[in-house]
Amino acid sequence: MSTDAARDQALDSHAHGKHGSTGLLRLALGALGVVYGDIGTSPLYAVKECFTAPHGVPADVPSILGVLSLILWALTLVIVVKYASFVLRADNHGEGGTLALLALLTPRSGEARDRRYGVLVGLGLFGTSLLYGEGLITPAISVLSAVEGLDVATDRVHAYIVPLTVAILLALFLGQRRGTARVGAVFGPITLAWFLSIAAAGLPWIVRRPEVLGALNPVHAVRFFLLHRLHGFLVLGSVVLCITGGEALYADLGHFGRRPIRLAWFSVAFPALALNYLGQGAWLLDHPEGGGHPFFGLVPRVFVVPLVLLATAATVVASQAMISGAFSLTQQAVQLGYFPRVTIVHTSEESEGQIYVPEINNFLMVSCIALVLVFQQSSRLAAAYGIAVTGAMSITSILLYHIARRRWGWRRWTAAGLTGTFLLLDLSFFGANLVKVLQGGWLPLLVGAGMFAIMTTWKRGRAALGRYFVAVTLPLEGFLASVREEKPHRVRGTAVFMTSNVDGAPPVLLHHYKHNQVLHQQVVLLSVVTEHDPTVPSAARVEVSELGEGFFKVVARYGFLETPNVMEVLELCRDKGLQVDRARLSFFLGRETLLTTGSSGLPRWRKALFVLLSRNARPANMFFRIPPNRVVELGTQVEL
Repeated sequence: MSTDAARDQALDSHAHGKHGSTGLLRLALGALGVVYGDIGTSPLYAVKECFTAPHGVPADVPSILGVLSLILWALTLVIVVKYASFVLRADNHGEGGTLALLALLTPRSGEARDRRYGVLVGLGLFGTSLLYGEGLITPAISVLSAVEGLDVATDRVHAYIVPLTVAILLALFLGQRRGTARVGAVFGPITLAWFLSIAAAGLPWIVRRPEVLGALNPVHAVRFFLLHRLHGFLVLGSVVLCITGGEALYADLGHFGRRPIRLAWFSVAFPALALNYLGQGAWLLDHPEGGGHPFFGLVPRVFVVPLVLLATAATVVASQAMISGAFSLTQQAVQLGYFPRVTIVHTSEESEGQIYVPEINNFLMVSCIALVLVFQQSSRLAAAYGIAVTGAMSITSILLYHIARRRWGWRRWTAAGLTGTFLLLDLSFFGANLVKVLQGGWLPLLVGAGMFAIMTTWKRGRAALGRYFVAVTLPLEGFLASVREEKPHRVRGTAVFMTSNVDGAPPVLLHHYKHNQVLHQQVVLLSVVTEHDPTVPSAARVEVSELGEGFFKVVARYGFLETPNVMEVLELCRDKGLQVDRARLSFFLGRETLLTTGSSGLPRWRKALFVLLSRNARPANMFFRIPPNRVVELGTQVEL
């Protein structure tokens, strides 16, 4: 078995735990809905925008063939070659996404930290931040463009398009708290029906105007640039709409595995998209005057309303996949220390990956509805779309070069040649979208910059807080020596002190001992460590060390896709020799009041932002699933 085949098999095992054609087809169907929902609904607006002012071109034969050639070859080079062939290989124990790339670049034990590592982390975080901007626009533009199809059927509903779009988005976001398990079961079939429908809609037009197949020749793309020059380059800002959602192939790697994702693309998604885009081009050849919607123009008027209903369902699926991705991204950022603690609700007992984050859901809901109310039309929203996607894609190409060099052992020129080609494509699309900044492209950039500021501030603020606690922490050996000497009164039960420093006595323990002058019979110093792997096996979850004098040190390890559960940790400690009576169990947590008057070195604006984030972060007892009636909080003031 080849190396790649073995990795494919391992990824499939990671994703669904079994092999065989039935399991592969089932996962491919699921990937069709979740992975390709966004890119699958792009035909609703991609071709239309290429021939719409202000950056569109006239619908003449050379331009139509040129645009179609650009779209088909963008799908081939970016999705097929870059993502399906190479980026999917950069998995972190089966998981994908920008944060997984960062985890792969993190120096292993014994490896020296490259001086460029900080720059790569910054790029990765900014790429992650840009995905929030994409997630904010995707539901708005997808649902709005689908509902706009009603305008093709009748003019009487025009005034109801925006209210209907808002109602659909409202229902979508309010339904998130119920979980995606039941709805997710129909994601694949709905998207399969969608792809089959758009392929069937495009095929008769290709038969009617077979000359449109000439777009398969990349010469038409070259001629398009020679004909339109700078204006032709700017059209790339609309062509890029056909590859939005490409990052989803990588981000959802852990859910489905490499083989199902590739199977869904090559057997269904890619052929259907190609047929529909070619069909829209053939329709334009018959309607060079424009004045219509090339996507909905493919079907007779009597089928427009059913197609609108199917398109709406497909865009809801695409939006759901993006929303779920935002939830997963937030969970990873929290676990890796780049985001404040938020409410993470597990909506399925069977699947750990199905979560609901109310704070992110509410943010996306308000933002998406506001976008629809402000922009009113999908064409206006399209101006804001693309710049975040192409920015994230460019960052992925840069990180992929370093993965190829450090993890795959490629030679410098081999890695530079391949990833440089990818980066040339990405930057071309990004540059074409820069002219849209004043037309709405500033929005995802603003969202991305805001999320980047939050992530970096939280990381630096927690580091400054950690340095403060190290400075005021008494070495554990010294504290245990004082306990042996003073022999304080011991009360029945177990006290658990959460600490990030496994070698020191946590300040909350010192605070408790100083003021109460007693200790419990058992004292557990518990540290929760997040690994750079997505999951940690239960057998490796807990390490227990007995320190003497009734003290135990417990280190619990979780992956960045897992949510810590302290009560689960204490149960696992039983097999390691630490018995805890739940009836006599208390948790001592510190609650810090942060002041900005210290000399931590953080800029004043970062201090203010960190204090704001800390005040609104989810309490530690709720995040770690600690029973609230077992918690004792001790306050202290910290100067940053």
